[in-house]
Amino acid sequence: MLKGIPASPGVTIGKVFLFGREQYSIPRRIINEEQIQNEIKRFKDALIQTKQEILEIKKRISDDIGTEHGQIFSAHLLVIEDSMLIEEVIAKLKKDRHSIEYIFQDVLKRYIKVFSEMDDEYLKERISDINDVGRRILRNLIGAKEDALTNVKEKVVVVAYDLSPSDTATMHKTNVIGFATDIGGRTSHTAIMAKSLEIPAVVGLEVVTKKVGNGNPIIVDGTHGVVVINPSPKTLKKYEQERQRYIAFEHRLQELKDLPCVTLDGKKIDLAANIEVPEDVVSVLAHGAQGIGLYRTEYFYMNRKDLPKEDEQFKAYSAVARKIKPQPIVVRTLDLGGDKFLSQFEVPHEMNPFLGWRAIRFCLARPDIFKVQLRAILRASVYGNLKVMYPMISGLDELRQANALLEEAKRSLKKESIPFNEDIEVGAMIEVPSAALVSHILAKEVDFFSIGTNDLIQYALAVDRVNEKIAYLYEPAHPAVLMLIKSIIDNGHKAGVWVGMCGEMAGYINMTLILLGLGLDEFSTSPINIPEIKQIIRSVSMEQAKKIAEEALTLSTGKEVEKFAKRKLREILPDMAIGMEDEE
Repeated sequence: MLKGIPASPGVTIGKVFLFGREQYSIPRRIINEEQIQNEIKRFKDALIQTKQEILEIKKRISDDIGTEHGQIFSAHLLVIEDSMLIEEVIAKLKKDRHSIEYIFQDVLKRYIKVFSEMDDEYLKERISDINDVGRRILRNLIGAKEDALTNVKEKVVVVAYDLSPSDTATMHKTNVIGFATDIGGRTSHTAIMAKSLEIPAVVGLEVVTKKVGNGNPIIVDGTHGVVVINPSPKTLKKYEQERQRYIAFEHRLQELKDLPCVTLDGKKIDLAANIEVPEDVVSVLAHGAQGIGLYRTEYFYMNRKDLPKEDEQFKAYSAVARKIKPQPIVVRTLDLGGDKFLSQFEVPHEMNPFLGWRAIRFCLARPDIFKVQLRAILRASVYGNLKVMYPMISGLDELRQANALLEEAKRSLKKESIPFNEDIEVGAMIEVPSAALVSHILAKEVDFFSIGTNDLIQYALAVDRVNEKIAYLYEPAHPAVLMLIKSIIDNGHKAGVWVGMCGEMAGYINMTLILLGLGLDEFSTSPINIPEIKQIIRSVSMEQAKKIAEEALTLSTGKEVEKFAKRKLREILPDMAIGMEDEE
């Protein structure tokens, strides 16, 4: 048995398809001067062919599971169009006079080495894009066949060191019933794709590719991050029962789709979804969300050479508003910086980008960009129940500056006789400890709070959430985090302000009872988590939940809180809480 990171829930049992990318052997072949132009033509033809392939993959992925996932391939197109790379290959070809595939592979290796030695984690992550595109260009140069993953003919569990975006895009989806990979985290591309495809996956297993052979029987428990290779008949039977139980549980959850999200004693809780692009609305409605608690807007600005126009944003916001109406939509204003960058700006390198020029700080420094977005949101507000939310507010000054710019946007629209909702609700995303501590002050000047737990936990515990070496310190159940959350909720309620949560923690089912008991008014999470959260809320009274939260606040460590939370969930919903990891 191997333990990894649970990336996509469910249990699957099948045969291993060990997927290893081809390592092309390119001999060094010397060419003469007359052949140079022909080699350049071959190179350019391969670039065109590769670009066409990627555009087709991008369209297919966008059509199948949404534009957000299709946008992954925009980065691949940038690699193909990198003039420095192309010019370097051609210059080296003319100088060294080796075959173009040999030259290209040599340059590619150098690029990968340079990127792998960079300190910037974001740039390091670009290695997979370069590798993926480079392998594809090389394959087209030597005329090799498409990777084997394209031609899978039977139901298999794909086991690989890693899966690139184009690997997952080109596989035969109906035949791939699970993933298991050596590397990757909860937010890796493989994990995101597995969730979108709704197939079980475990990542970060480190050695799974060394432990299996093609055709080996394998169990992937994506709920608990467990992989069993060559299981005994007894283990096979146990997991088959678990698989059937999970399938039945999923069916029962779907039956909840149109039922209200209320506790046993009648307390109504808002259950909303987080989205990235308008196309995600389909999934929101399919999983029974009652609105959108976080509409991220960064995708407008990324992977493009120009800034998005007001009309372009207005059309997207108003389209979502019409589809979700009369349910609410919280539009988060531009949240760039940290690990998200504007491709059209040369943002200076920062030692601590997550503490630097990002989110509302960037918007206040660039009101020309910010006001365009605010006008677009205001214009769309007449088509539905839109709300505005500012990210990374750290104190009252920032909140007031942002509101002043919102008022400027309103005045400009009035002057042009363009209609908008003058009473649009305005909220602050609470994700900085200072904002949590002064939330009693901020609450007087907003209509709502939404707790962004990803950053709040990172800043409160001083733990870099993308650093694998200290991942054990990232504890959503840490008593300090619970106290901050309680303080935000209490301060909001005292001022008559509703409080939601849109960070990842809102989707952690083990924490649902505690968050409910602390008084959270709205949970906003990935659509896939919504049925389970609703099931928990509908299975408990507020009195029960408050007692659970009160007891959790008396505990001393995150591990104690987590163990306690699981025990309480198991008592209320045995099917949901009993995990194989607890039984081993």
